[in-house]
Amino acid sequence: DCDTKVGPIKLTDRMEITEWVPEKSMGVKHVGMVTGTGVFTIEPLGNGQYTKFTWSEELTFPWWLGGPIGEVVGGNIVMKAIWRRNLKKLKALVETK
Repeated sequence: DCDTKVGPIKLTDRMEITEWVPEKSMGVKHVGMVTGTGVFTIEPLGNGQYTKFTWSEELTFPWWLGGPIGEVVGGNIVMKAIWRRNLKKLKALVETK
């Protein structure tokens, strides 16, 4: 479970791990109010001094979050901004280690 906040809406994002490749990737299946799949991958760049992190998800929103319209507005606009902010926070955390 992962607590998620989108604007004023708070929900628990229930996920199952569907794939685990050590030091390479993790797949998830969202099984809560928002459903769908996602994959997180890492790969070394250059001489291994850098790492590329990729986060890809396909989500389906429930009717009360706008259904398909919510997916366009929420997924394409709001969620991109949230993911961008979260990735910046992750980058800052990783770079301090």
